[in-house]
Amino acid sequence: LSICGKLCYAIGGAPNQVAGSAAAFFLQIYLLDIAHITPFHASLVLFIGKASGAVTDPVAGFFISKSRWTKIGRLMPWMLACTPFTVVSYFFMWYLPPFVSGRVAWYLTFYCLFQALTTLFQVPYSALTMFLSTDQKERDSATAYRMTMEVLGTLIGAALQGQIVASAHVSHHCTVNPPVNTTDSWHDALSFPDPSGPLSHQAKVYMIAAGVIGGVYLLGIVILFLGVKEKDDPYALNSDRAIPFCKGLGLTMKHGPYVKLTASFLLISTAVQLEQSNFVLFCTHAADLRNHFQYLVVTILVSAAVSIPFWQKFLQRFGKKCAAWGIS
Repeated sequence: LSICGKLCYAIGGAPNQVAGSAAAFFLQIYLLDIAHITPFHASLVLFIGKASGAVTDPVAGFFISKSRWTKIGRLMPWMLACTPFTVVSYFFMWYLPPFVSGRVAWYLTFYCLFQALTTLFQVPYSALTMFLSTDQKERDSATAYRMTMEVLGTLIGAALQGQIVASAHVSHHCTVNPPVNTTDSWHDALSFPDPSGPLSHQAKVYMIAAGVIGGVYLLGIVILFLGVKEKDDPYALNSDRAIPFCKGLGLTMKHGPYVKLTASFLLISTAVQLEQSNFVLFCTHAADLRNHFQYLVVTILVSAAVSIPFWQKFLQRFGKKCAAWGIS
């Protein structure tokens, strides 16, 4: 594999991380402050959307494993086909509809669609590693490129979104010694204008950010398509006695170490996502840092990115399990 090919492969997966990072940090505060839906409904949208993405994972794997080889490969058509729909669903996820009563259903629909479509992209994209080369070292190198670009994508997504939408949450009034006992702290904290219509400034900046990230999606898939050639599977089973999908899934779920690893990953990722979705909300409404939250988000992600080499050396020195305990 050439360096150019590895870079093209890595760049192709970055848009998913860009969009995922932007949604993780800013979707909750958008639903509360811009769309003006209740905290309960906002949590419901986020929960059901994530659940729909989880359900799509095995479904996508099933259909992709059944698909036939084409001139551009077996995995590439799935990624090409779902990208335009992903861009559309992502844009409407940040669109403020003119009606009020049906907004919860609107955001629930498009967030579920977005989660399902990103999963439909991520499953074949992750599997594409095995179809780049028959050399294990080459595949490991491509994976390293991909993970580096995914970290950068997470950073770029939060930075782009934060800088574009910052003006939607900035307070134009400096408050000195704000009153402690307020009867309705939620509404008192909203010092920016109420977005009464879909063409308000707050709604516009979120749509601009969605358009920019949608463009990143299209650029990424073009680079992936032009720079990566999918090779036929050299490890395909020659026998007709292939293990059925459901049976294979059942055998996997009976493997104890895998189940424990998946359970720990579930809990850790849940903690990270809770932190992501609540951090901007906390900075804006609890810590009174709405003028600076975008820089705090970038600081967190930059510190995470630059610490990766240290943690790599740490786990090489002390082992993966010891490193996981130590990091926790």
